[in-house]
Amino acid sequence: MTKWLSESVLEGDSVCLEPMKPTHADALIEAASDGNLWELWVTTVPSKETITDYMEQAFFAKSDGTAMPFVVIEKASGKVIGSTRYCNAAPAHRRVEIGYTWYSKRYQRTSVNSECKVLLLGHAFEALDAIAVEFRTHIENKASRTAIARLGAVQDGILRQHLIMPNGSIRDTVVFSITRDEWQAVKANLLQKMKKYRDL
Repeated sequence: MTKWLSESVLEGDSVCLEPMKPTHADALIEAASDGNLWELWVTTVPSKETITDYMEQAFFAKSDGTAMPFVVIEKASGKVIGSTRYCNAAPAHRRVEIGYTWYSKRYQRTSVNSECKVLLLGHAFEALDAIAVEFRTHIENKASRTAIARLGAVQDGILRQHLIMPNGSIRDTVVFSITRDEWQAVKANLLQKMKKYRDL
């Protein structure tokens, strides 16, 4: 039976999302080095010491059909500038989460995140026929919560004492979602944000 999440290249104007491969390891470490992103305790970004476990976990979830990890490539330079993935997929219910998203520091607060979300949400709703797409983040990750809300996602609730983080702390997780009926309005909003960034 064909898996719901199949390998696809999602291409935009300035970025391309390519399925993650083992050969991307060094490029991911280099991208994360811009800002030492692995030092952020409210999210999970690979370092030289953790890249093997990070990628093995991603590929394991991919093999069982619940995830599809991507590297984010800047088309102008051909460089890997971050990563994102579909995860926690529930094909029977046509629901999927977008998570594990991070970008090199120099690409944060640019049009990159909006463009990636247009590509991922568009593929989910228009190619996979998803009913809803989720976003989850650490309750203390205020920047992420603000960014998700600005996409047009609605907060569904908080999963208390939800996960044990690598440093041993226990995470409360905030859950947001965008439904199929909301997608066109969210898409228009994201395209407008991208235009504003590029007009600066």
